[in-house]
Amino acid sequence: MKRFTKFISHRPKFVLLIMTALIIPSLIAYKLTGVNYDILSYLPKDLNSTKGQEILDKDFKNAATGMLILEGTDHDAEVLREKILEVDGVEDVISKSSTLGDMIPQEFLPDDIKDIFYSKDSTLMIVKFSDSSSSIKTMNAIDKIKKIESKQKYLSGISALVKDTKDLIDKETPLYVGLAVALGLIILSLTNESTIVPFVFILTIAYAVIYNFGTNIFLGEISYLTKAIAAVLQLAVTMDYSIFLYHRYVEEKKYCKNKNDAMDIAIQKTISSLFASSLTTFAGFIVLIAMRLGLGKDIGLVMSKGVLIGLLSTIIVLPAMLLVVEKFINKYNHKVLLPEFNKLSEFTINHKKALFAIFIVLFIPAIYGSSHTKLYYNLDRSLPQDLDSIVALNKMKKDYDMASTHFILVKDDLSKSSLDNLISDLKEIDGINSVLSVSSVTGVSLPIDFLPNKLQENFSKGGYQMIMANSKYQTASPEVKNQIKNMKNVINKYDKKGLLTGEAVLTDDLTVISERDFKIVNAISIGVVFLIIAIVFKSIGIPIVLIGAIELAIQINMGIPFYLNQTIPFITSIIIGVIQLGSTIDYSILMTDRFLVEYKQLKDVDKSLKISVKETSKSIVASALSFMAATIGVGMYSKMEIVSTICIFLARGAIISMLVILVLLPAIISISFPLIKNTTKSLKVKEKKNE
Repeated sequence: MKRFTKFISHRPKFVLLIMTALIIPSLIAYKLTGVNYDILSYLPKDLNSTKGQEILDKDFKNAATGMLILEGTDHDAEVLREKILEVDGVEDVISKSSTLGDMIPQEFLPDDIKDIFYSKDSTLMIVKFSDSSSSIKTMNAIDKIKKIESKQKYLSGISALVKDTKDLIDKETPLYVGLAVALGLIILSLTNESTIVPFVFILTIAYAVIYNFGTNIFLGEISYLTKAIAAVLQLAVTMDYSIFLYHRYVEEKKYCKNKNDAMDIAIQKTISSLFASSLTTFAGFIVLIAMRLGLGKDIGLVMSKGVLIGLLSTIIVLPAMLLVVEKFINKYNHKVLLPEFNKLSEFTINHKKALFAIFIVLFIPAIYGSSHTKLYYNLDRSLPQDLDSIVALNKMKKDYDMASTHFILVKDDLSKSSLDNLISDLKEIDGINSVLSVSSVTGVSLPIDFLPNKLQENFSKGGYQMIMANSKYQTASPEVKNQIKNMKNVINKYDKKGLLTGEAVLTDDLTVISERDFKIVNAISIGVVFLIIAIVFKSIGIPIVLIGAIELAIQINMGIPFYLNQTIPFITSIIIGVIQLGSTIDYSILMTDRFLVEYKQLKDVDKSLKISVKETSKSIVASALSFMAATIGVGMYSKMEIVSTICIFLARGAIISMLVILVLLPAIISISFPLIKNTTKSLKVKEKKNE
């Protein structure tokens, strides 16, 4: 280890050259890494809904389907249909003309056909894409469809939604990073005496972010949510490492002959504590891989990897960079604007009984609010309502009374009578306003053999018959949930192996999976962090106290939406708790570690706590404010509610955790010290020796 630290500290220019050179392959790899913009694709593959979606994709080329409304006549629709069919990535376009031809007047059409394809002065077409909803080929096809000259048209569906999501994320992500950097620099400048050092910190983390995104190539692809927030999160959770190492370097310079030796010693003395500090943050992210929803694995792997890379960048890039720009650092200094926190340390101990009571009482409204916070699962809600896909979706709801579309797959040898009865029963289900199948067409007295092969393949292929059922109920609504349950019962009546899928069905499964993930992930994260703290401090009482304090902060953070009557995206409830626990538990560890050092010398709990609060407050405040700065700008700016909500929760959570640690934790430690003393190995040994 000494050889390693000496190499870094005594050859800074060479080290910085090597680490800078590594940025080039990292950027290339980043460009080659795919991005998945479809959250529903992260559902487990063993669900019936995902099995059905796979069949639609492989056999029917129907996994990516768009609903296109054209304000015009049948002729206008047919002209547009022919142009769309020429677009690369379009498998087929189903319209009234493609189904029945142009010879049958609208008034002679069956109600099934009329309800599906006509409303007021518009015509509906179903666009089937050849690739998945989030593929580049489908994205390009949607772009080309939008550019086709025609009368006013509206394209909705999951593919259009994904495309708008992609465009928005691609546009906003660079701004997220810019906001995080700008606000981070402001806070670091206010909490640090050097004008130059904040830029060095940010640049060091930039190296780590680029390395992290470059190594994502080994994952094949990452989710759009990970792409949007990973850089911001990495900046927020790894800033502490840079601050800690730099402060130690400044301290060692007072005792060493030259800056290189000072840096050598600083790295050696901080590397173990930096590793221990990063361990809880790493654990907070890595437990996300326990989620059945693949999105958790995606965020968990990228961010846990980012924490480790951030740690390596801190002990390799930061020392080299600090040494190279040393003369500039010393040249530009200013006064630190943080107070001394002397009064706070007195207040917390002098009012410890009252503060401990507040700690206990606050759990009641916090847990109640957290457990009653409303969640939403429909993906379109998180997007700006003026996006093309959302405008089109709303028009579908208004003009066609069609808020969602279900796909039913039954075996192709199902008798005609059973199929007719199945369709008839489906139509009787509340909220189902139209059903499209082969029988919808043959109902015009055309034998099925007379239908074009292409049309037959739209409804029968690979051993399955496909039925489309349109619902007036919105995805993720209680009404559609009950509708899906009834549809499954009807399908099972005629075909035990029949499958039901579509956006609403997938989202319904997403709801069930997410509720399970929330419970599992939070339980595992608490268990893992408890174990880490117990091992570090060789104590049972300390992890109970520290996790109790942070859990109060988490419950307050998650309970606020209930009292503000807000409904939040489902993913927020799953990941915020584990991230806040993993990233802010360090505040309590820092204070507790200092308390134990002081107590072993003074043998006075309250005096030791007063010193601990006074000496650690600046670091805790600086860390929390840096975390908040890195996330609050994104939270306030982002037009995607799922991104803005996550970032606002993280920013608010950092401040709440900070306040709980500074104000309540000293009182909690003081009151519960008998438990801590009797369950902490080092304290028990000390007491025995004194006896």
